Amino acid sequence: MKVDVERALRRALSTGKVYLGAKRTLKALRSGDVKLVVTAVNCPEEFLEEIKRYDIPVLTYNGTNMDLGATCGKPFGVSMLAIVEPGESEILNAV
Repeated sequence: MKVDVERALRRALSTGKVYLGAKRTLKALRSGDVKLVVTAVNCPEEFLEEIKRYDIPVLTYNGTNMDLGATCGKPFGVSMLAIVEPGESEILNAV
């Protein structure tokens, strides 16, 4: 089954628990709360290297940080986000 990632992301944001931004995502990874990390295609390499240390699925969003920010309904770029609770979203099936 193909999951519409943009729609699933918006649903997770409205019904689940999602942390936006690289620093907040890394903090959540360290505490072990994350089920999925979503990164933009232009996410800085240093952050990508950091997430590789954790055994967490990573979904690369097919767009830049500005595109990912817009999908999340934000007027700024989002290079990565952490899905802590997917809510009613099927985002975890997209990996």
